Amino acid sequence: MTKVHNFSAGPGILPQEVLKQASEACINFDNMNLSLLEISHRSKNYVKVMDEARQLVKDLFEVGDEYDVFYLGGGASLQFGMVPMNLLTETGYAAYVNTGVWASKAIKEAKIVGNTKVIASSEDKKFNYIPKGYEIPADADYFHITSNNTIYGTQMKQFPKSPVPMVCDMSSDLFSRRVNAKDFALIYAGAQKNMGPAGSTMVMIRKDMLGKSGRKMLSMLDYQVHVKGESMYNTPPVFPVYVSMLTLRWLKEHGGVAWIEKINQQKADLLYAEIDRNTCFTGTVVQEDRSNMNVCFLPTKPEYEAEFDKMAKANNIDGIKGHRDVGGYRASIYNAMPIESVQVLVDVMKEFESKFA
Repeated sequence: MTKVHNFSAGPGILPQEVLKQASEACINFDNMNLSLLEISHRSKNYVKVMDEARQLVKDLFEVGDEYDVFYLGGGASLQFGMVPMNLLTETGYAAYVNTGVWASKAIKEAKIVGNTKVIASSEDKKFNYIPKGYEIPADADYFHITSNNTIYGTQMKQFPKSPVPMVCDMSSDLFSRRVNAKDFALIYAGAQKNMGPAGSTMVMIRKDMLGKSGRKMLSMLDYQVHVKGESMYNTPPVFPVYVSMLTLRWLKEHGGVAWIEKINQQKADLLYAEIDRNTCFTGTVVQEDRSNMNVCFLPTKPEYEAEFDKMAKANNIDGIKGHRDVGGYRASIYNAMPIESVQVLVDVMKEFESKFA
C-alpha cells in the first residue's frame, strides 16, 4: 500500500498500531467472538474500556481523585453551551479570550446562556497572535481560553494564572505537551485531533465545580448526571471511546506526554525552519505564538500554489490545504504524525524552490 503523508487538520492522523487494534476489535473484541460495535455498553468487557479511558486521562494529566473524567457525544461544540450552563450563575458573568473561530463560537453560545464578557481578542489582526497582558477579572464565575487554534495556527505557549476557575478547550493540542492540569477547573477536547475518531468529547472537571450554576437543565446537559453515571448515563460513543483509550494507552506506554512533547517540538522546528528559509513560502503567525500542531504558511507568489499542489500530490502529501479563512497551506502535525512525513514535506518544499524560485 502506498504511504500517504496525512496532514489533515481533523479528523487527524492516528497511530497505525491503534488503527490495527481498532479494526480487529470491529470483528472480534476482547476474544468474545463478537464485534465491539454490537456488544452491550454495560457488559463487563466494555465497562473496563470506559474505566481505563477515564483513568488514562488522569494519569497523563497527573491528577488525582479531585477530578472526574467523562466522555460525551456532540463534539467540543456542545461544550460551548454546556460549560456556561454548568458554571455560569444567573447573576454572575463569564470572561473569555477570543483567539479564533472556535473561541468565537464558544463566546456566541455562552452569551445565549448568560452574561459573557470578552476581555481580550486578537481579531484586530485576523487572529495571527495570542493576546497578552490582559487582566482576568477576579469576580467572574470562570475564565475560558482556547489553547490552540487549528484554523489560524496559533497556540498559547504559557497559560495565565487565573484568580477564578480556568476552563480550556484543548481540542487540537491535548496531550501534545506538558501542562499543569491542576491549574484548570475544567478541560475539554474533541477526540478527533490527538485521541481518536470524531464522535466523542473528553471532559475533565474538578469536583468542586459541579453544581455551580444553580440552573435547572436537561439531564443530558448536566455534568453532575454524567459524573454520577460514570460516563454512562446513556449509551456512550462506544467505538470513539475505545479508539481514544487505545491512543492514550499508546501514548503512556511510549513515555507519556514528556516523550511526545520532544518529538512534537522537533517536527515543528523542522517545518518552521524550512518556512523561514524558503523564498517561496512565508508564515502567517507571529513567531512567538506559532502552533506546534497546525503549521500555517502561504506561497510568496499566488501562481506558486497550483504548481506546489501538483508536487505535493505527486509525493503523496495529503490534507495540507489551508482553511478558507486563511488560504495557503496548513500542515497539521498531531502526535501520531511521524517526523519522517514532515521531512518529506520539507524536502518537497526545497525541491519546489529549486525549480520555481
